[in-house]
Amino acid sequence: MSRPVKRPTVPPGLIVVDKAPGMTSHDVVARVRRIIGTRKVGHAGTLDPMATGVLVLGVERATKLLGHLALDRKTYLANIHLGASTTTDDAEGEVLTTADASGATDAAIAAGIADLTGAIQQVPSSVSAVKIDGKRAYARVRAGEDVQLPPRPVTVFRFDLLNTTRVDDRVELDVMVDCSSGTYVRALARDLGAALGVGGHLSALRRTTVGPFDLRVARTLEALAEKPEMSLDMEAAVSAAFPRRDLDKVEAVALSHGKRIPAAGIEGTYGIFDPLGKAVALGVDEGTSARALVALNVP
Repeated sequence: MSRPVKRPTVPPGLIVVDKAPGMTSHDVVARVRRIIGTRKVGHAGTLDPMATGVLVLGVERATKLLGHLALDRKTYLANIHLGASTTTDDAEGEVLTTADASGATDAAIAAGIADLTGAIQQVPSSVSAVKIDGKRAYARVRAGEDVQLPPRPVTVFRFDLLNTTRVDDRVELDVMVDCSSGTYVRALARDLGAALGVGGHLSALRRTTVGPFDLRVARTLEALAEKPEMSLDMEAAVSAAFPRRDLDKVEAVALSHGKRIPAAGIEGTYGIFDPLGKAVALGVDEGTSARALVALNVP
């Protein structure tokens, strides 16, 4: 009788992908599942198909980290086309209006960018993933509904103009946007074009950072296929994403039995490591004691 073939163990960790254009975040997850050899892969946040850049994926037990990662600040390099508005606020939509943008002066563009910097109220694009009564806005648009989303507060920490290209009646802006999670760069392009009276849309987008992760640790799917490995193993991932708390032996035993341990004096969620340096949990202080939010050392 033949023995069953034992599948190689896939180590837990994070894979930071430099996403290619034309792929959905789900497409990336499906590819990584095949490359790594496990179904247990998930992604933190999404990236539009037209966009490229940083997409964070969790593998095996590291999928437990995804809902707790502080990915509330993101940086993008983008190209904004002034002189045309579209149905999707980006280059993939149908053109709604066109105008001669050559009259948009450098001073007016700078003023428009300044007005869209800081704490602002932004109306998300109608084809965004924002839910309306449990259904994604883009799904409602595709079903023929007229979707009107309310404005919501976002923060644009930086909106820097890197380069301006003027060709005939068209103006192209290369910009860098550092913003809070939930900010739509497409909507910034739309609103800048509207403020200038010429219309605008996003023609290219590349995400360079998500929280503590950036392109320096990101790899293309082709590079991952050639050398399948984690960008950060579990310990490195927890150390990169959370403040660190190291336990002594007594505390480690208590935590392993589900008991509370003394508070660490750390604000928010932190990574808990045992005396051997293994990441065993994510924890949080509650008064004078601390509890484990998520156990990381069990499947």
